[in-house]
Amino acid sequence: MKIWLKTIQLKDMLAEPKLKQLLDLVKSSEKEELIWMNGYISGIIKGNVQTETVASAVTVSKKMTIVYGTETGNSKKLATDFAAKAKKKNIPVKLASLDQYRVTDITKEENLFVVISTQGDGEPPAAAQKFYDHIHRNGFRLDNLKYSVLALGDTSYPMFCKTGEDVDAQLQKLGGTPVIPIQKCDVDYESDAEAWFAKVIQTLNQEEAATPAALKPLPQTAAKTNTKKVYRGSVLSNLNLNDKGSHKEIYHIELAAEGVGYLPGDSIGVVPENPLAVIQIIIKELGVPGNTSITYKDIDYTLSDFLQKKVAVQYLHERVVKKYAAIVQKEIPENKTDLLNLLQHFPLTGFEQFKEVANILPAQSPRIYTIASSPSAHDGEIHLTVEKDAFIVNGEKKTGLCSGYLSGIGESAEFEFFVQKNKRFKLPAADKDVLLIAPGTGIAAARSFISERDAIGATGKNWLFFGEENFTADFLYQTEIQNWFETGVLTKVSLAFRKDGPEESFIWDKIKQNGKEIYDWIQSGAYLYVSGEKAPMSVEVEKALQQVIATHSGLSAEAAQTYWEQLKEERYSKDVY
Repeated sequence: MKIWLKTIQLKDMLAEPKLKQLLDLVKSSEKEELIWMNGYISGIIKGNVQTETVASAVTVSKKMTIVYGTETGNSKKLATDFAAKAKKKNIPVKLASLDQYRVTDITKEENLFVVISTQGDGEPPAAAQKFYDHIHRNGFRLDNLKYSVLALGDTSYPMFCKTGEDVDAQLQKLGGTPVIPIQKCDVDYESDAEAWFAKVIQTLNQEEAATPAALKPLPQTAAKTNTKKVYRGSVLSNLNLNDKGSHKEIYHIELAAEGVGYLPGDSIGVVPENPLAVIQIIIKELGVPGNTSITYKDIDYTLSDFLQKKVAVQYLHERVVKKYAAIVQKEIPENKTDLLNLLQHFPLTGFEQFKEVANILPAQSPRIYTIASSPSAHDGEIHLTVEKDAFIVNGEKKTGLCSGYLSGIGESAEFEFFVQKNKRFKLPAADKDVLLIAPGTGIAAARSFISERDAIGATGKNWLFFGEENFTADFLYQTEIQNWFETGVLTKVSLAFRKDGPEESFIWDKIKQNGKEIYDWIQSGAYLYVSGEKAPMSVEVEKALQQVIATHSGLSAEAAQTYWEQLKEERYSKDVY
């Protein structure tokens, strides 16, 4: 109705030929181009733009597409920032997440710029898997494509930036031309990423023809910020879920979090604080008061707050050690170590030299934990399931920084967090059946899902697979699971405690044992969810599910594989780490 009325008004204002030209132009233009035209016409009306400059402005701008594949959000933030900068330079830009990008459009692209991270053992982010698979199926050519790749990674992993390298190599193999070489970035990626995009812009505008200032789009709305909203929650309880005899420490933490919006399947990001006892020793080594002022990235902090809350001081990477050695001008083995160890064995000349060291310390990075609660069942609260990570370094037992911080936090203590949405790990309609495979701390996601289904009165069936080491010591949320089963919320529960019997029994063994019934659930439209440890758990679970389909479907090997691929596309989700 509104469109019809506006068309009538346009007919009153414009002659038919001009009206047709206008409508054709609008239909063929993308959102960014329409925004530019809106600003340009507004400028003409206000007398700020001369119409004679239109032609030169159009020839300067070159369309670009920026796509990103991310797991933690870094690639998204960079890509969004780049798109904003391109628009300020009057370059039409299309921005898309790779899980929403229509992969068949790649053959139509002229200038494509990919910002992508690498996960685990050189794998693409889940959001980028479809795009990654598509370009590796060599059924098309990209001879007209100009592109470049910004790869994010972590040099502490052996497959540093492997996904970015694969994408770059494959695009070139398909005929694409790299306008600038791939840029590989470590965890301190900001400066390298900015330099890469500056080269991108320079390459697109090699003629260095400046767009007339008057042609810059007029402001339409306030620019959106990409900063995640930070909440502050108070700890209601912190309970060790393991019983005597367990060598694990897995904590259930309840957090008061009024007004925090999340859905089952989402996570929160927590930036841990460094242990106060360690910080006090470091400050003593530096020989200055804890309230001494220090500037980091143009913000002033007290030395105590800076060391405890803003930067990493433990398990420093070899590259940081190398930079420290350059500052103190001493030979230092390039091994992972702590700041305190460096200060004690390779002391500084004074606090002024520490200011140099402060600038090489990496910002404390957030740790991501899947939410274990449901907004419908636990109003105003967020629950976490956190395993205290323990490991050996140089013969000494160490504890994971964030898991140690959270496991030791007391009631009424407060900490900051942000919500990490997970659009790919969400419940289906209430009448659909779900099959949850959630060993170990993977039970967090399953608990969130089951609690939500219980609270809203979902009519679909629920089948939980849970596994751990011992029934008596490691059956996480045992009472809740039993209650859900007894009240019919859980239709079926399958358990695998691998150290209780004469032979180890894993969760994937239970899947094979229940293969016929699992296949019947799948055939009836059930949705499958896997949460927990990535390797070997999720790998073995997927093998077991494929075996179930091959064994009980009666399909040929090729048809069974096609069935599995379709299931993954439509009704299979995982949240693994």
